[in-house]
Amino acid sequence: MKITLNVWRQKDRNSAGAFETYTVDDVNEHMSFLEMLDVLNERLETEGKEPIAFESDCREGICGACGCMINGEPHGHVSRATTCQIHMREYKDGDTLTIEPFRAKAFPVIKDLVVDRSALDRIIQAGGYISVRTGSAPDANSIPVDKASSDRAFDAATCIGCGACVASCPNAAAMLFTGAKVTHLGLLPQGQVERTMRVGNMVDQMDSEDFGHCTNFGECSMSCPKGISLDVISQMNLDLLKAQLKGRSA
Repeated sequence: MKITLNVWRQKDRNSAGAFETYTVDDVNEHMSFLEMLDVLNERLETEGKEPIAFESDCREGICGACGCMINGEPHGHVSRATTCQIHMREYKDGDTLTIEPFRAKAFPVIKDLVVDRSALDRIIQAGGYISVRTGSAPDANSIPVDKASSDRAFDAATCIGCGACVASCPNAAAMLFTGAKVTHLGLLPQGQVERTMRVGNMVDQMDSEDFGHCTNFGECSMSCPKGISLDVISQMNLDLLKAQLKGRSA
């Protein structure tokens, strides 16, 4: 299978970038998308050229590091999948694919397809944890959690922090990510002590970064590889309002 790639190349965040076109002639339909890039990079290195920089780690849809834009969509067109889970059988012989980094002011390009997503890490550092003493691991049924809350908490906790929600949002907002991190801890008994402080600190940190504001387009949830619902944004806003009424927001 022959595939033509228009790939964004950029030396560093201070350099101008541009698309470069490559043709990969020996693409096997069973290759993953990243394996196809590996094949191209091996050829570029053989030719003495600079390989394309892209991120990957687990290659199992767990870490979220592999995120990039494929034909204008974060992680590509396949629903509930990360870039590393896309296989070349999704495309046809002769297809042309445009590959570029996540586009957001808060995600400056480091090199080629690699962006700096440390803004998401700083939001977590602001309050996405439980620091109060909770003791050793309890027996499974010693702290009752109702089914609805446990299900919602688990769904929110599946967020892998890939940044697709930010890249797909017309405003580059991080509300879905922050809402997921606030919600999954706020619904558990262990997270109640710091609940109001957590949401205030995390929202303040989000606002201090270069993210845009949410206007309810819903693209974030549609592009999320874990399908996290917009409900987490509503939950975060509710928690923030309660925190402000109590005078305990950061």
